[in-house]
Amino acid sequence: MSLIAVLVLDGVPGHQLTTPGLAFNAAARNHPWVDYDVRICAAPGFESTGGPAPFRIETPWGLEGLLDADTVLVPGCAGFRDEPPPAVTEALRAAAAQGCRVGAIGTGTFVLAATGLLDGRRAATSRPHTEELARLHPHIEVDTDGAVVEDGPFHSAAGVLGGLDLCLHLITLDHGQSVVIETERQAFLQLHPLAADPAGDVEATVVAPSDGSLNAVIRWMEANLQYPLTLAEIADRSGLGARTLTRRFRSETGFSPLQFLLRARIQLAQRLLERTDDPIERIAARTGLGTSANLRHHFHRCTGTAPGIYRTAFRSLAAALTWAERDEADRP
Repeated sequence: MSLIAVLVLDGVPGHQLTTPGLAFNAAARNHPWVDYDVRICAAPGFESTGGPAPFRIETPWGLEGLLDADTVLVPGCAGFRDEPPPAVTEALRAAAAQGCRVGAIGTGTFVLAATGLLDGRRAATSRPHTEELARLHPHIEVDTDGAVVEDGPFHSAAGVLGGLDLCLHLITLDHGQSVVIETERQAFLQLHPLAADPAGDVEATVVAPSDGSLNAVIRWMEANLQYPLTLAEIADRSGLGARTLTRRFRSETGFSPLQFLLRARIQLAQRLLERTDDPIERIAARTGLGTSANLRHHFHRCTGTAPGIYRTAFRSLAAALTWAERDEADRP
């Protein structure tokens, strides 16, 4: 189990408080081998979330909740320009000293910067506050472009969906791209699940983790989706015979190697439709599906919808989810 401690200071934006729980719990719910425990830890002086609809929470955890955490997340807060309480600074420094991964969301980067832990490192914050962060903390290289910035054990997020982006970034580091794609879609946008297999004759199953050898070939496949991989090439890469490899894949993932390959390509297509403006022809090439007609055919069989409709639905839902955060980011 990986323990995620979310350190909340007074006036934390409500969506930044709830997003880690949604993201990490969705990853665990949809992938049984993924095990996260999210712990909300109240800093001294915490009373409620920020506006426009503040709410109170009760949590049994204070700063002591950071002591055994694997990851500490620091969302934004109302008084981000102020020096954090000394106990908060001490707790964050202690977490970093024991090898804990530390992430900051939006103006939470100001809190982390005040500890001195980001001196000499790159970091991101909410885009309306990048110049202010650079002015107040001149020893930090403020990245004005990156959605998520990683520098050693420290991770920071900018952008309208900064909290979500950071959580997905950490899940990717822990469990890979396929897990994070399903997590994003199912947790936040509730789009049609990826269910059909290439042959249309096998119910899709949860893809379980494999041992070292099969995991290595899966990662290699995911890194080379743009190439026309064959069963013989995949078997050669794994060091197994084609029949043995197929048995192993079916046993551990529920798919044959080529079925798994197509599923991974469709997942990448979903990601590109969600995150880029690439035309269908380019997405077909980048995913190894070749032609736009081939992409449309397999995408519809696997998701029940067309790529263009999927892109429009995703962006409409994302806009609806984030309009309030975008309005908040424009405020001083």
